[in-house]
Amino acid sequence: MYAYTDFDRQFVHARAAQYRDQLERNLAGELSDDHFRPLRLQNGWYVQRHAPMLRVAVPYGALSARQLRALAGIARDFDRGYGHFTTRQNLQYNWIPLTASADVMDRLAAVDMHGIQTSGNCIRNITSDCFAGVAHDEIVDPRPYAEVLRQWSTLHPEFAFLPRKFKIAISGTVEDRAAIAWHDIGLQLLKNEAGEVGFKVLVGGGMGRTPIIGQVINEFLPWQQILVFIEAIVRVYNRYGRRDNLYKARIKILVKAEGQQFFDDVNAEFKQILELDEGGREHLIPQAELDRVAACFVRPNGVQAGVSSDILAGVADGAYKRWLERNVHRHNVPGYRAVTLSLKRAGIAPGDATDGQMDAAADLADRYSASELRVSHDQNLVLPWVREADLPAVFEAARGLGLATPNIGLLTDMIACPGGDFCALANARSIPVAAAITERFEDLDELYDIGDIDLHISGCINSCGHHHSGHIGILGVDKDGKEWYQVSLGGSDGSTLSGNSVAGRVIGPSFAADEVADVIESVIDTYRSQRSSSAERFIETVRRIGLEPFKAPANAVRTLTGTPAANAN
Repeated sequence: MYAYTDFDRQFVHARAAQYRDQLERNLAGELSDDHFRPLRLQNGWYVQRHAPMLRVAVPYGALSARQLRALAGIARDFDRGYGHFTTRQNLQYNWIPLTASADVMDRLAAVDMHGIQTSGNCIRNITSDCFAGVAHDEIVDPRPYAEVLRQWSTLHPEFAFLPRKFKIAISGTVEDRAAIAWHDIGLQLLKNEAGEVGFKVLVGGGMGRTPIIGQVINEFLPWQQILVFIEAIVRVYNRYGRRDNLYKARIKILVKAEGQQFFDDVNAEFKQILELDEGGREHLIPQAELDRVAACFVRPNGVQAGVSSDILAGVADGAYKRWLERNVHRHNVPGYRAVTLSLKRAGIAPGDATDGQMDAAADLADRYSASELRVSHDQNLVLPWVREADLPAVFEAARGLGLATPNIGLLTDMIACPGGDFCALANARSIPVAAAITERFEDLDELYDIGDIDLHISGCINSCGHHHSGHIGILGVDKDGKEWYQVSLGGSDGSTLSGNSVAGRVIGPSFAADEVADVIESVIDTYRSQRSSSAERFIETVRRIGLEPFKAPANAVRTLTGTPAANAN
């Protein structure tokens, strides 16, 4: 993991002290709420439906055991004993009083953490593959580049007040597990025929009201120039992005509207920056700086390559075997595996972890994973450095903590935002819908027969639950002050299972909350009756037969319940 320097620590402590001064002046009536609002947002503090919400940055999803214990302590001492891991590899608290917010900032700074730029119209947390550095299909480790990007973009004075929020994702593997095409900028690390490292750069992706897949703006950019090229993109966006209409302010709208002109403007800006000082030496990433950062991402002490084994050989059918099949992942160091700790089970909101579970997961990391964890895009925790010989012990410990549900990649391993239970922007609740579906599909034999499915739930059009990219997507909408839900099929996040990134399509009028689980069951029943074989996955069946066979059974649910159709938008 990246090790903070003295400068890094001074920086976050100074930021925490600055925030404390701003908070005290606000509470004393010396700084108005209107003036305080952008200051608290820049440090990750929102005011939500019931209480302030803090979003803590977990850069590219990497956490130390010490940091996770600190997060558990904040949940226990300042919140209601739990936190929520998000699709953008952050952690959110929903019940911290604003009067305690400065104390929380100090707690975070003490373990090299903060909430800087987790909100506001700026470059947000850089996200990546949760298996970065250990993935079996890795081309280039993206973590050093993600860390350089994080440092460069943090409080960048030119990009502190963009037209709208700005998100960057980076992948360094054959399979895209970072959903890069769905981001404002998506970066794919590659090697050319000469073995040189570079980036394929995508721009203009995003979800929300207008889902758009990013377009390739550069097929292969030398890694040394990546900051210059991103600066050119964001400068053009900052100059021409819409500021008069919140719904048209994202870069995806500018790219779609301007087309080739946007690409030409970016390349002209890029060229101009490089020509400022005889080839742009002042703007390129120096090899020495990359080497300094990359030195933090070597194998942890004690991790030594061994001999890979068939971990399923001789294992009897049962819970342990299913866990090995679903929650244990291939590794690029022989003799090691990555293990997913599932945060998805009945009675728990997807992505939630109690303070006790966070403490226990930190203990597991200390004992079995070189004191390191990851937060996944799918809202789970990952132990990236587990010896194959330790897998039985990790399973027993995780099962005792409620973190060993063998459902990774299955229907109940769903993504869901907090929705209307917490978020002031939400039109509908996500958590009760997720709970109803989880209860409906508790039987593991049935889940295994259904097979791989991405189910994503958003409580509003802002798409924090990434419903557009779900094989099954559920979107909460408002109709005459009541909660309704649109169901879409066929979305993709760009992974190997899902295929090319694409937005799902709605299969009919919206459904009432108590109908959603029935609708999902009808969709699954249709799939099972229509699949060509047990090996054909849900997304493959949808693409083969189209949406029409799913519409009538889904809409028949409304006939059975007698609920009138709601053409909610």
